[in-house]
Amino acid sequence: MIKVKFWGVRGSIPCPGPKTMKYGGNTACIELRFPEVNRHIIIDAGSGIRDLANSMLANDLPKGPIATEIYLSHTHWDHIMGFPFFVPVYIPGTRIKVFGPVTYEDEPLEAVVGGQMKYRYFPVNMGELASTIEYRRLKEEPLIDLGDGITLSTTIINHPITALGYRFSFRGAVFCTAYDTEPFRNLFVTDPDHPAYDELMALEGEEAAREQNLVLENFFTGADLLVHDAQYTRQEYEKGKIGWGHSPIEDAIAAAKRAGVKQLALFHHDPERSDDQLDQMANTYCTTEPTAPMQVFFAREGQEIIL
Repeated sequence: MIKVKFWGVRGSIPCPGPKTMKYGGNTACIELRFPEVNRHIIIDAGSGIRDLANSMLANDLPKGPIATEIYLSHTHWDHIMGFPFFVPVYIPGTRIKVFGPVTYEDEPLEAVVGGQMKYRYFPVNMGELASTIEYRRLKEEPLIDLGDGITLSTTIINHPITALGYRFSFRGAVFCTAYDTEPFRNLFVTDPDHPAYDELMALEGEEAAREQNLVLENFFTGADLLVHDAQYTRQEYEKGKIGWGHSPIEDAIAAAKRAGVKQLALFHHDPERSDDQLDQMANTYCTTEPTAPMQVFFAREGQEIIL
């Protein structure tokens, strides 16, 4: 069994307020619990991790020192900004392992995540934390044994900096993430009338994009739950968002269907998107009938799913 809970589902920047109360205004944070083996995993440390921390202090700390693992999809600020407000890092006895990719080779993960905890930005320096924190840089790896019967696979996804998709498997249950990402596309000139057009390069670029998109679909094939980037509609994407590293909703749904995904959580909602707008879009895009081959829904803060 994997218990999944969403603590932050918004993209780019927190957007609290009356128009985002239903789906939530906090940035990315997902909690995984494996009750049978007493393991706890957090995916991303966006602003949603603050409320998760409060829950852990109330429910986990009374049972003993907190031990958890944090997997960062990438190190853009909306995915790490909550780390200084993750209260367990200030409590002696807490043990945390932080995993994630780093784009710039000369900076370790600790420097990227901890760089926001300097006096010029924050009143507590990284070196003053009372907990024990280990950092491990992750790359694309087909299989990592996490112990206790939990395995992890990682894959590179399409974002302006290095970002990873995660596939956690445990006793037949599979949970996947594919955010922040957008469809791979041909980067070569495809217009035959353009002076820079090269037919061979255009064909090779098309094939490379097709292969990379297929790699990602294979990565989340058969997932019980896939959390996929869906910040834009197709119209919004083509109107000026290409290259921003986020997916059209229509593409996410089509890819998940081809891959035989059982449940698709549309994730990383645009900060300008209100609850009313998401409700209206749900009528167009979502399918939640139990008999449907794939259930599709917009992720909400506080939502819990058992796999």
